[in-house]
Amino acid sequence: MRDLPLSRLPADFFHPLGPAKNRTSEVVERLAAEIASGRLAPGARLPTEQELTAALGVSRTVVREAVAVLRAEGLVETRQGVGAFVVRDVQRRPFRIDPDGLRSIAQVLHVIELRTGVEVEAASLAAERATIGSRRRIASALSAIEAAMARGESAIDEDVAFHLAIAAATENPHFVRFLEFLGHFLIPRQNVRIGLKPGKDLRSYLDRIQTEHRAIASAIEGADVGGARRAMRRHLLGSRQRYQRLAEQSARATKLPAGAEEPV
Repeated sequence: MRDLPLSRLPADFFHPLGPAKNRTSEVVERLAAEIASGRLAPGARLPTEQELTAALGVSRTVVREAVAVLRAEGLVETRQGVGAFVVRDVQRRPFRIDPDGLRSIAQVLHVIELRTGVEVEAASLAAERATIGSRRRIASALSAIEAAMARGESAIDEDVAFHLAIAAATENPHFVRFLEFLGHFLIPRQNVRIGLKPGKDLRSYLDRIQTEHRAIASAIEGADVGGARRAMRRHLLGSRQRYQRLAEQSARATKLPAGAEEPV
């Protein structure tokens, strides 16, 4: 068992935390940085709760919460009655994308590009493998979007359901799990009402998106693998361009980073 003496950590680690937005997040960031740099080496035991509370000027509750976050991220493991240790194989920690890290349009677009790569392949597999039942579910999701639009809604939940129905039609559960991870928690979708006038302007915007949805559904219904791939690519490239345009409009209007909700 290897303890990590406090003297091994850099001096700037030990200054007490200031009036931060979130003390737990700051402790997590500091410890994660030490792990990433190698100063907290694989297998090393973290300083004790008492040492961290004294060094950082935070409560034991904050330290415990921070360790719990690091454990959830796969960076540390805890041993009852012994302490918390840096995992020996940090590279095997679970994949995650921190929503708090999506602070700029460029960072958001990187995630949308990742989603595009997955969904284009999902559409082609859906066209190849879709059963009668899965085609009906895609058609039902498409109709639900129409109904929401008729009610004057932006159809965000219905839009997500449409993409998940396509993922389910691949007969590969990992597509569904991955899109649930991205679609519900991580893709900042710029609210279509920002930069758009209510009524006709919003309806025209949603009509364009729905036209793209119909092209995807039609290709899958016709078992047109290449057509489904092309239709999904056109749709998601269009979504990326729409997000960028509306996000920039919102940023100019509010002088704040954009990132609310846009149906895709």
